[in-house]
Amino acid sequence: MRARARASLLELAPQFEKATGHKVAMDFAVIAVLKRRIAAGEAFDVVIPGPELIDELVSQGKVAADTRAAFGKAGVGLGVRKGAPKPDISTPENLKRVLLAARAVGHSKEGQSGVAFVEALKRLGIEEQMRPKIKTYELPDQAIALQNGEIDIAASGMGPMMEMPGAELLGGLPPELQNYVRFSIGVGTASKAPDAARDLQRFLISPAVLPVFKAKGLERD
Repeated sequence: MRARARASLLELAPQFEKATGHKVAMDFAVIAVLKRRIAAGEAFDVVIPGPELIDELVSQGKVAADTRAAFGKAGVGLGVRKGAPKPDISTPENLKRVLLAARAVGHSKEGQSGVAFVEALKRLGIEEQMRPKIKTYELPDQAIALQNGEIDIAASGMGPMMEMPGAELLGGLPPELQNYVRFSIGVGTASKAPDAARDLQRFLISPAVLPVFKAKGLERD
């Protein structure tokens, strides 16, 4: 399962366990790591990657085609250290000004939110100006860098940004620049508990999960 869906899944899994009696064991990784692990033969019951990887896994026979479904989407969020001033980033011009004024900005080393953030810099026309200020991190290290002042602003998926220790959310990228990371879900064909896995898949794409999605920075397509 993907790191940006973590907050929602940590809340939803106990609900599913209570309703069904099934136990859910979860593991989280960004898309590049997840792809490597599956390619190396790691087994799974339910997987929540991007649409491209789900399609690839279906074509490889590793995900049951009839379980492939849209899961949700998350935009890119920006945050500052707790207690720091919270500048307005609601428009492209405001965001451009805030980023250029920052001493350093961090984003995820591996993950689609980092790609989406760099694309936003290109569209703002400041990619080259920002290049010396950009630092990349694994997610826990990004939080530490923000707390100790190594970076002024952190960029990540909305979910991780909302729960990043010691951080306060500034908001998502302006609508004109927002680039959503989309998630799909599927059940592994090698699952040792296929009925339970299908029950979990159906629960996670049901309307019942939408309030949790909204609270944790995910949206339904």
